[in-house]
Amino acid sequence: MTARFDQLSLAPSTLANLDQLGYHTMTPIQAAALPLALAGHDVIAQAKTGSGKTAAFALALLSRLQTRRFDVQALVLCPTRELAEQVTQEIRRLARAEENVKVLTLCGGAAIRPQVASLEHGAHVVVGTPGRILDHLERGSLALATLNTLVLDEADRMLDMGFFDDIAAVAKQCPPQRQTLLFSATYPEGIAQLSARFLRQPKEVKLTETHAAGQIRQRFYEVADTDRLHAVGRLLNHFRPASTLAFCNTKQQCRDLVDVLTAEGLSALALHGDLEQRDRDQVLVRFANGSCSVLVATDVAARGLDIAGLEAVLNVDIAADAETHVHRVGRTGRADADGWAWSFASLDEMGRVGRIEQAQGIVSDWHPIDELKPAPGGPLQPPRITLQILGGRKEKIRAGDVLGALTKDAGFAAAQIGKINVNDFSTYVAVDRDIAHDALRKLNAGKVKGRSVKVRFLDD
Repeated sequence: MTARFDQLSLAPSTLANLDQLGYHTMTPIQAAALPLALAGHDVIAQAKTGSGKTAAFALALLSRLQTRRFDVQALVLCPTRELAEQVTQEIRRLARAEENVKVLTLCGGAAIRPQVASLEHGAHVVVGTPGRILDHLERGSLALATLNTLVLDEADRMLDMGFFDDIAAVAKQCPPQRQTLLFSATYPEGIAQLSARFLRQPKEVKLTETHAAGQIRQRFYEVADTDRLHAVGRLLNHFRPASTLAFCNTKQQCRDLVDVLTAEGLSALALHGDLEQRDRDQVLVRFANGSCSVLVATDVAARGLDIAGLEAVLNVDIAADAETHVHRVGRTGRADADGWAWSFASLDEMGRVGRIEQAQGIVSDWHPIDELKPAPGGPLQPPRITLQILGGRKEKIRAGDVLGALTKDAGFAAAQIGKINVNDFSTYVAVDRDIAHDALRKLNAGKVKGRSVKVRFLDD
């Protein structure tokens, strides 16, 4: 049955405005999240861009506004200025039913003084990026004592961009009795950490399974054990996926495969139990930010990993049991994206393949290894390169400082900058391969947070 807005406990003036805007029936995310939010619950909702999530949280926060109180009562954190501006426009449209609802956008990349002046005149709703919101809190130009709703929009993307600490710092300055609404397209580990620290008994809204079998294209290849490792390079240069998680059953097989792929000119890193924590962290940073094409791992080492946007999974060895196989291939094809799952099997592994077929209720799609021909363009190369800045949280460096140094100061486009990870003593930033040398030079010659820094390539 179709859910309608007029079934909700919204003010008649709000319903009239929604009708005028052409909002009659709710999208699935609105139907699932809005009643919970209007009832005052904290909510974690899985929703991709374009699903109607802005209205889902905007109507909830607007329903709690006391417009006669000219204080900030709702705060929406967004990963980018572009998204913040879109959200601001949508909230203003939905707020037309109420008189004098003031919505302010506070983002980096714009002069801070006019923003301070606007805040002096008061606002009901503030929408902004974590770094700039934190700047205003530290200056004392933004006060959150009267806040009743905090929204984290596209939370996974904010985590990708290195904003966890900034979000945490902002949330600490919000009243503990507030309502918190978190929207995310994927559920990486950081989402659980955010939820545990800043949400109170949240209701979870997941509209779909993390992955649907139809979105994952499985394909099997029969290989001889002696050809198995070299077949990996053939497959990768044929399909050219941007990111592949390759599973091996032993640590030694992981090491051997990385050696073979590296010798063939591919960018591959191993993840196994013998790695020191620092090396493990750097491996995961490089793979997650697109500066390494292949992560070769054992099941134990990969436990708990959730890499956003993972294009492909490769079973270099067939898993020992069907449950492990299902867990492996489920790492790709998430959040409505398509994914590949390839499996190499020798004659000795056909019994395991049969058990996988039985458990999944599928008939394996077998292809000959000889059909794998290298695509034009030479060996597969990752789209980005990681720069390591010697300095991190201990030097008060934040993700926004690095982004500003590369965009505002060095003149690169925001689209050319990838993930930014700020650790205690180091900061890692992924940049497009074709600007890497220029970015390294400009960062070393320029300043981050007003100080000179040393920068090097993390990728060997």
